[in-house]
Amino acid sequence: MVIGAGIVGVSCALAAARAGCDVVVLDRGQVGSGTTSRGEGNVLVSDKPPGPELDLAIVSRRTWQRWGEQLGTDALELDPKGGLVVASQPAALDPLRELAAGQAAAGVEVEEVPEPRLLEPHLAEGQAGAFLYPEDAQVQPVLAAAAILTEARRLGADYRPSSRVTGALHGRDGRGTGVRLADGEVVHADAVVNAAGTWGGQVGEILGAPVPVLPRKGFILVTQPAGPLVRRKVYSADYVANVAASTEGLETSVVVEATRAGTILIGASRERVGFDASMSATTVAQLAAQAVKLFPVLAQLQLMRVYRGFRPYCPDHLPVIGPDPRVPGVLHACGHEGAGIGLAPATGELIAAHLTGADPHQTVGADPTPFLPDRLLDGAGLPHDDVVATSLPEGV
Repeated sequence: MVIGAGIVGVSCALAAARAGCDVVVLDRGQVGSGTTSRGEGNVLVSDKPPGPELDLAIVSRRTWQRWGEQLGTDALELDPKGGLVVASQPAALDPLRELAAGQAAAGVEVEEVPEPRLLEPHLAEGQAGAFLYPEDAQVQPVLAAAAILTEARRLGADYRPSSRVTGALHGRDGRGTGVRLADGEVVHADAVVNAAGTWGGQVGEILGAPVPVLPRKGFILVTQPAGPLVRRKVYSADYVANVAASTEGLETSVVVEATRAGTILIGASRERVGFDASMSATTVAQLAAQAVKLFPVLAQLQLMRVYRGFRPYCPDHLPVIGPDPRVPGVLHACGHEGAGIGLAPATGELIAAHLTGADPHQTVGADPTPFLPDRLLDGAGLPHDDVVATSLPEGV
Protein backbone atom coordinates (compact mmCIF):
# COMPACT_ATOMS: atom_id res chain seq x y z
CA MET A 1 0.00 0.00 0.00
CA VAL A 2 1.20 3.49 -0.88
CA ILE A 3 -0.22 6.54 0.91
CA GLY A 4 0.06 9.50 -1.44
CA ALA A 5 -0.49 9.83 -5.18
CA GLY A 6 2.02 12.59 -5.76
CA ILE A 7 4.99 12.06 -8.04
CA VAL A 8 6.92 10.12 -5.37
CA GLY A 9 3.97 7.94 -4.39
CA VAL A 10 3.05 6.94 -7.93
CA SER A 11 6.72 6.25 -8.69
CA CYS A 12 6.80 3.90 -5.70
CA ALA A 13 3.61 2.28 -6.97
CA LEU A 14 4.99 1.74 -10.47
CA ALA A 15 8.32 0.38 -9.27
CA ALA A 16 6.59 -1.95 -6.81
CA ALA A 17 4.12 -3.16 -9.44
CA ARG A 18 6.94 -3.86 -11.86
CA ALA A 19 8.67 -5.81 -9.08
CA GLY A 20 5.62 -8.07 -8.81
CA CYS A 21 3.89 -6.53 -5.79
CA ASP A 22 0.13 -6.13 -5.46
CA VAL A 23 -0.28 -2.37 -5.01
CA VAL A 24 -3.00 -0.10 -3.62
CA VAL A 25 -2.52 3.68 -3.86
CA LEU A 26 -4.49 5.89 -1.48
CA ASP A 27 -4.73 9.67 -1.65
CA ARG A 28 -6.97 12.09 0.21
CA GLY A 29 -7.27 14.10 -3.02
CA GLN A 30 -6.46 13.29 -6.62
CA VAL A 31 -3.29 12.25 -8.40
CA GLY A 32 -0.66 14.98 -8.23
CA SER A 33 -2.98 17.44 -6.48
CA GLY A 34 -0.66 18.24 -3.56
CA THR A 35 2.93 19.44 -3.64
CA THR A 36 3.44 17.88 -7.08
CA SER A 37 1.05 20.41 -8.62
CA ARG A 38 2.97 23.30 -7.05
CA GLY A 39 6.36 22.57 -8.57
CA GLU A 40 8.24 23.45 -11.74
CA GLY A 41 8.92 19.87 -12.77
CA ASN A 42 12.66 20.03 -12.17
CA VAL A 43 14.85 17.03 -12.89
CA LEU A 44 18.22 18.42 -11.84
CA VAL A 45 21.77 17.35 -11.16
CA SER A 46 23.22 20.86 -11.31
CA ASP A 47 22.02 22.11 -7.93
CA LYS A 48 23.42 19.27 -5.79
CA PRO A 49 26.93 19.08 -4.34
CA PRO A 50 28.79 15.75 -4.35
CA GLY A 51 27.22 13.36 -1.90
CA PRO A 52 24.30 10.96 -1.45
CA GLU A 53 21.63 13.20 -2.96
CA LEU A 54 23.65 13.85 -6.10
CA ASP A 55 24.35 10.12 -6.43
CA LEU A 56 20.61 9.43 -6.21
CA ALA A 57 19.86 12.26 -8.65
CA ILE A 58 22.22 10.78 -11.24
CA VAL A 59 20.49 7.41 -10.97
CA SER A 60 17.08 9.06 -11.09
CA ARG A 61 17.95 11.14 -14.16
CA ARG A 62 18.80 7.95 -16.03
CA THR A 63 15.58 6.37 -14.81
CA TRP A 64 13.57 9.37 -16.03
CA GLN A 65 15.14 8.87 -19.43
CA ARG A 66 14.23 5.19 -19.41
CA TRP A 67 10.69 5.91 -18.21
CA GLY A 68 10.36 8.51 -20.96
CA GLU A 69 11.25 5.88 -23.55
CA GLN A 70 8.78 3.43 -22.01
CA LEU A 71 5.85 5.76 -21.26
CA GLY A 72 6.44 8.35 -23.98
CA THR A 73 8.25 11.66 -23.59
CA ASP A 74 5.08 13.50 -24.66
CA ALA A 75 3.05 11.86 -21.90
CA LEU A 76 5.55 13.13 -19.35
CA GLU A 77 6.46 16.31 -21.25
CA LEU A 78 10.04 15.26 -20.57
CA ASP A 79 12.27 17.99 -21.96
CA PRO A 80 16.07 17.52 -21.71
CA LYS A 81 16.61 21.26 -22.06
CA GLY A 82 19.75 21.50 -19.92
CA GLY A 83 20.53 23.94 -17.16
CA LEU A 84 22.69 27.06 -17.07
CA VAL A 85 24.07 28.39 -13.77
CA VAL A 86 25.01 32.04 -14.25
CA ALA A 87 27.54 34.06 -12.25
CA SER A 88 26.92 37.78 -12.44
CA GLN A 89 30.19 38.63 -10.66
CA PRO A 90 33.71 37.18 -11.18
CA ALA A 91 33.92 36.33 -7.46
CA ALA A 92 31.17 33.74 -7.91
CA LEU A 93 33.06 31.78 -10.56
CA ASP A 94 35.64 30.05 -8.35
CA PRO A 95 33.01 28.50 -6.02
CA LEU A 96 31.08 27.33 -9.09
CA ARG A 97 34.24 25.83 -10.60
CA GLU A 98 34.92 23.95 -7.38
CA LEU A 99 31.35 22.66 -7.27
CA ALA A 100 31.44 21.66 -10.95
CA ALA A 101 34.72 19.79 -10.49
CA GLY A 102 33.25 17.74 -7.66
CA GLN A 103 30.09 17.05 -9.64
CA ALA A 104 32.10 16.00 -12.69
CA ALA A 105 34.09 13.58 -10.54
CA ALA A 106 30.76 12.06 -9.45
CA GLY A 107 29.69 11.54 -13.07
CA VAL A 108 27.84 14.76 -13.96
CA GLU A 109 28.34 16.30 -17.40
CA VAL A 110 29.24 19.98 -16.95
CA GLU A 111 31.01 22.61 -19.05
CA GLU A 112 32.18 26.12 -18.24
CA VAL A 113 30.74 28.75 -20.58
CA PRO A 114 32.70 32.04 -20.68
CA GLU A 115 30.09 33.78 -22.88
CA PRO A 116 26.64 32.67 -21.62
CA ARG A 117 24.82 35.04 -23.99
CA LEU A 118 25.90 32.78 -26.84
CA LEU A 119 23.57 30.16 -25.33
CA GLU A 120 20.93 32.52 -23.95
CA PRO A 121 20.83 35.65 -26.14
CA HIS A 122 18.27 37.42 -23.92
CA LEU A 123 20.43 37.28 -20.80
CA ALA A 124 21.44 40.62 -19.36
CA GLU A 125 24.80 41.85 -20.58
CA GLY A 126 27.88 41.73 -18.40
CA GLN A 127 27.58 38.24 -16.92
CA ALA A 128 30.91 36.97 -15.64
CA GLY A 129 30.37 33.44 -16.89
CA ALA A 130 28.26 30.34 -16.49
CA PHE A 131 28.27 26.55 -16.25
CA LEU A 132 26.19 24.38 -18.56
CA TYR A 133 24.60 21.15 -17.34
CA PRO A 134 23.21 19.29 -20.38
CA GLU A 135 21.60 16.57 -18.24
CA ASP A 136 19.18 18.92 -16.46
CA ALA A 137 15.61 18.35 -17.62
CA GLN A 138 12.00 19.23 -16.94
CA VAL A 139 8.71 17.35 -16.84
CA GLN A 140 5.14 18.57 -16.49
CA PRO A 141 4.67 17.22 -12.95
CA VAL A 142 0.94 16.54 -12.86
CA LEU A 143 0.89 14.99 -16.34
CA ALA A 144 3.91 12.91 -15.42
CA ALA A 145 2.31 11.70 -12.19
CA ALA A 146 -0.87 10.77 -14.06
CA ALA A 147 1.07 8.89 -16.74
CA ILE A 148 3.11 6.97 -14.17
CA LEU A 149 -0.03 6.07 -12.23
CA THR A 150 -1.75 4.94 -15.44
CA GLU A 151 1.13 2.55 -16.11
CA ALA A 152 1.02 1.25 -12.54
CA ARG A 153 -2.72 0.63 -12.89
CA ARG A 154 -2.12 -1.16 -16.19
CA LEU A 155 0.10 -3.51 -14.23
CA GLY A 156 -2.65 -4.11 -11.69
CA ALA A 157 -2.32 -1.34 -9.11
CA ASP A 158 -5.57 -0.24 -7.43
CA TYR A 159 -5.98 3.55 -7.14
CA ARG A 160 -8.36 5.01 -4.56
CA PRO A 161 -8.62 8.80 -4.62
CA SER A 162 -10.48 10.77 -1.94
CA SER A 163 -9.32 8.25 0.66
CA ARG A 164 -8.08 9.99 3.79
CA VAL A 165 -6.12 7.86 6.22
CA THR A 166 -7.13 8.40 9.86
CA GLY A 167 -5.77 5.34 11.64
CA ALA A 168 -3.41 2.40 11.41
CA LEU A 169 -3.76 -1.34 11.92
CA HIS A 170 -1.13 -3.38 13.72
CA GLY A 171 -0.67 -7.08 14.34
CA ARG A 172 0.15 -8.64 17.69
CA ASP A 173 3.83 -8.28 16.94
CA GLY A 174 3.41 -4.55 16.29
CA ARG A 175 3.74 -4.91 12.54
CA GLY A 176 1.79 -2.48 10.37
CA THR A 177 -0.97 -4.40 8.63
CA GLY A 178 -3.05 -1.67 7.02
CA VAL A 179 -4.95 1.55 7.60
CA ARG A 180 -8.36 2.86 8.51
CA LEU A 181 -9.97 5.52 6.29
CA ALA A 182 -12.12 8.49 7.26
CA ASP A 183 -15.25 6.72 6.04
CA GLY A 184 -14.54 3.77 8.34
CA GLU A 185 -13.24 1.42 5.66
CA VAL A 186 -10.31 -0.78 6.61
CA VAL A 187 -7.64 -1.52 4.00
CA HIS A 188 -5.24 -4.36 4.77
CA ALA A 189 -1.68 -4.59 3.48
CA ASP A 190 1.55 -6.45 4.13
CA ALA A 191 3.47 -3.16 3.97
CA VAL A 192 2.52 0.53 4.08
CA VAL A 193 4.60 3.18 2.28
CA ASN A 194 4.33 6.71 3.64
CA ALA A 195 4.66 8.85 0.50
CA ALA A 196 2.55 11.72 1.81
CA GLY A 197 5.00 14.45 0.86
CA THR A 198 4.75 17.56 3.01
CA TRP A 199 2.37 15.72 5.29
CA GLY A 200 4.69 12.72 5.69
CA GLY A 201 5.39 13.61 9.31
CA GLN A 202 1.74 13.55 10.26
CA VAL A 203 1.00 10.40 8.30
CA GLY A 204 4.04 8.80 9.89
CA GLU A 205 2.62 9.66 13.29
CA ILE A 206 -0.71 8.05 12.36
CA LEU A 207 1.24 4.92 11.42
CA GLY A 208 3.08 4.96 14.74
CA ALA A 209 6.34 6.00 13.09
CA PRO A 210 6.71 9.81 13.13
CA VAL A 211 9.52 11.40 11.14
CA PRO A 212 10.58 15.07 11.20
CA VAL A 213 9.24 16.18 7.81
CA LEU A 214 8.49 19.91 7.75
CA PRO A 215 6.92 22.33 5.25
CA ARG A 216 8.85 25.04 3.44
CA LYS A 217 6.72 27.47 1.45
CA GLY A 218 7.69 28.49 -2.06
CA PHE A 219 6.25 30.73 -4.81
CA ILE A 220 6.28 30.30 -8.59
CA LEU A 221 5.37 33.10 -11.02
CA VAL A 222 3.89 32.34 -14.45
CA THR A 223 3.98 34.84 -17.32
CA GLN A 224 1.94 35.07 -20.49
CA PRO A 225 3.13 32.81 -23.36
CA ALA A 226 6.24 34.42 -24.77
CA GLY A 227 7.80 32.06 -27.26
CA PRO A 228 11.46 30.97 -27.19
CA LEU A 229 12.88 33.74 -25.01
CA VAL A 230 14.53 31.32 -22.59
CA ARG A 231 16.02 28.12 -23.99
CA ARG A 232 17.16 26.34 -20.83
CA LYS A 233 16.63 26.36 -17.12
CA VAL A 234 18.66 29.40 -16.09
CA TYR A 235 19.42 30.33 -12.53
CA SER A 236 21.77 32.49 -10.55
CA ALA A 237 24.78 31.16 -8.67
CA ASP A 238 23.22 31.82 -5.25
CA TYR A 239 20.41 29.35 -6.00
CA VAL A 240 22.75 26.43 -5.32
CA ALA A 241 23.73 27.83 -1.92
CA ASN A 242 20.14 28.54 -0.91
CA VAL A 243 18.71 25.13 -1.80
CA ALA A 244 20.06 23.50 1.35
CA ALA A 245 19.96 26.53 3.64
CA SER A 246 18.27 26.08 7.02
CA THR A 247 17.40 29.69 7.81
CA GLU A 248 13.82 30.49 8.73
CA GLY A 249 13.57 33.83 6.96
CA LEU A 250 12.58 34.44 3.35
CA GLU A 251 15.18 33.44 0.76
CA THR A 252 14.87 34.15 -2.95
CA SER A 253 17.25 33.22 -5.76
CA VAL A 254 16.12 33.64 -9.32
CA VAL A 255 15.28 30.69 -11.57
CA VAL A 256 13.85 31.27 -15.05
CA GLU A 257 12.68 28.73 -17.61
CA ALA A 258 10.11 28.27 -20.35
CA THR A 259 7.42 25.60 -20.56
CA ARG A 260 6.28 23.72 -23.64
CA ALA A 261 3.23 26.00 -23.71
CA GLY A 262 5.48 29.05 -24.00
CA THR A 263 4.88 30.51 -20.55
CA ILE A 264 7.86 31.54 -18.43
CA LEU A 265 8.20 30.13 -14.93
CA ILE A 266 9.98 32.30 -12.36
CA GLY A 267 11.13 31.09 -8.96
CA ALA A 268 12.31 30.35 -6.43
CA SER A 269 11.51 31.34 -2.89
CA ARG A 270 11.91 29.40 0.35
CA GLU A 271 10.40 30.27 3.68
CA ARG A 272 9.80 28.33 6.89
CA VAL A 273 6.36 29.52 7.97
CA GLY A 274 4.64 26.24 8.79
CA PHE A 275 1.49 25.66 6.78
CA ASP A 276 0.77 29.36 6.26
CA ALA A 277 -0.36 29.46 2.63
CA SER A 278 -1.03 33.21 2.50
CA MET A 279 -0.07 35.29 -0.52
CA SER A 280 2.89 37.68 -0.23
CA ALA A 281 3.07 40.58 -2.67
CA THR A 282 6.57 41.35 -1.37
CA THR A 283 7.85 37.91 -2.35
CA VAL A 284 6.24 38.13 -5.78
CA ALA A 285 7.75 41.56 -6.42
CA GLN A 286 11.19 40.39 -5.29
CA LEU A 287 11.14 37.35 -7.57
CA ALA A 288 9.92 39.42 -10.51
CA ALA A 289 12.64 42.03 -9.99
CA GLN A 290 15.37 39.38 -9.84
CA ALA A 291 14.05 37.73 -12.99
CA VAL A 292 14.03 41.01 -14.92
CA LYS A 293 17.57 41.74 -13.76
CA LEU A 294 18.68 38.40 -15.24
CA PHE A 295 16.47 38.62 -18.35
CA PRO A 296 15.53 42.29 -19.00
CA VAL A 297 13.16 41.25 -21.82
CA LEU A 298 10.80 39.79 -19.19
CA ALA A 299 9.82 43.32 -18.18
CA GLN A 300 7.67 43.39 -21.34
CA LEU A 301 5.56 40.41 -20.27
CA GLN A 302 2.40 40.25 -18.23
CA LEU A 303 2.27 38.13 -15.10
CA MET A 304 -0.64 35.69 -15.54
CA ARG A 305 -0.72 33.97 -12.18
CA VAL A 306 1.19 33.05 -9.06
CA TYR A 307 1.02 29.73 -7.29
CA ARG A 308 2.54 28.57 -4.04
CA GLY A 309 2.92 25.37 -2.14
CA PHE A 310 4.91 23.52 0.49
CA ARG A 311 8.08 21.55 -0.06
CA PRO A 312 8.68 18.76 2.46
CA TYR A 313 12.13 18.73 4.02
CA CYS A 314 13.99 16.88 6.75
CA PRO A 315 16.40 18.67 9.13
CA ASP A 316 19.47 17.28 7.34
CA HIS A 317 18.01 18.09 3.88
CA LEU A 318 18.03 14.49 2.71
CA PRO A 319 14.82 12.57 1.97
CA VAL A 320 13.80 9.71 4.22
CA ILE A 321 13.52 6.51 2.17
CA GLY A 322 13.21 3.01 3.52
CA PRO A 323 11.80 0.81 6.28
CA ASP A 324 11.06 2.28 9.69
CA PRO A 325 12.94 0.41 12.45
CA ARG A 326 10.15 0.99 14.99
CA VAL A 327 7.20 -0.44 13.09
CA PRO A 328 7.87 -3.43 10.84
CA GLY A 329 5.92 -3.13 7.61
CA VAL A 330 6.05 0.69 7.51
CA LEU A 331 8.34 2.37 4.97
CA HIS A 332 8.89 6.07 4.31
CA ALA A 333 9.37 7.86 0.99
CA CYS A 334 9.10 11.57 1.76
CA GLY A 335 11.03 14.68 2.77
CA HIS A 336 12.54 15.37 -0.67
CA GLU A 337 12.21 19.17 -0.39
CA GLY A 338 12.32 20.74 -3.87
CA ALA A 339 13.92 17.67 -5.44
CA GLY A 340 10.97 15.29 -5.18
CA ILE A 341 10.14 15.28 -8.87
CA GLY A 342 13.73 14.73 -9.92
CA LEU A 343 14.36 12.00 -7.33
CA ALA A 344 10.99 10.24 -7.62
CA PRO A 345 11.92 7.36 -9.98
CA ALA A 346 15.00 6.33 -8.00
CA THR A 347 13.04 6.67 -4.76
CA GLY A 348 10.41 4.32 -6.13
CA GLU A 349 13.02 1.79 -7.14
CA LEU A 350 14.68 1.95 -3.70
CA ILE A 351 11.30 1.31 -2.06
CA ALA A 352 10.63 -1.61 -4.41
CA ALA A 353 14.02 -3.10 -3.49
CA HIS A 354 13.22 -2.81 0.21
CA LEU A 355 9.79 -4.40 -0.33
CA THR A 356 11.14 -7.37 -2.26
CA GLY A 357 14.38 -7.88 -0.37
CA ALA A 358 16.51 -7.07 -3.41
CA ASP A 359 19.95 -5.48 -3.09
CA PRO A 360 19.52 -1.75 -3.90
CA HIS A 361 23.18 -1.48 -4.90
CA GLN A 362 22.58 -3.97 -7.70
CA THR A 363 18.98 -3.25 -8.71
CA VAL A 364 19.03 0.54 -8.33
CA GLY A 365 22.70 1.40 -8.40
CA ALA A 366 22.48 3.56 -5.28
CA ASP A 367 23.46 3.19 -1.63
CA PRO A 368 20.24 3.27 0.46
CA THR A 369 22.00 3.85 3.80
CA PRO A 370 22.13 7.70 3.84
CA PHE A 371 18.36 7.90 3.34
CA LEU A 372 17.19 5.38 5.96
CA PRO A 373 14.88 6.67 8.75
CA ASP A 374 17.31 5.49 11.45
CA ARG A 375 19.48 8.58 11.03
CA LEU A 376 16.63 10.85 12.12
CA LEU A 377 15.80 9.03 15.34
CA ASP A 378 17.30 9.25 18.80
CA GLY A 379 17.96 6.31 21.06
CA ALA A 380 14.32 6.17 22.14
CA GLY A 381 13.13 5.98 18.54
CA LEU A 382 11.80 9.55 18.53
CA PRO A 383 12.56 12.14 15.84
CA HIS A 384 15.63 14.17 16.81
CA ASP A 385 13.82 17.50 16.53
CA ASP A 386 10.53 16.39 18.09
CA VAL A 387 8.86 18.80 15.65
CA VAL A 388 6.25 16.62 14.03
CA ALA A 389 2.80 18.21 14.10
CA THR A 390 -0.03 16.19 15.58
CA SER A 391 -2.77 17.00 13.09
CA LEU A 392 -3.19 17.58 9.40
CA PRO A 393 -3.86 21.21 8.47
CA GLU A 394 -7.28 21.83 7.01
CA GLY A 395 -7.68 23.29 3.55
CA VAL A 396 -4.18 22.48 2.32
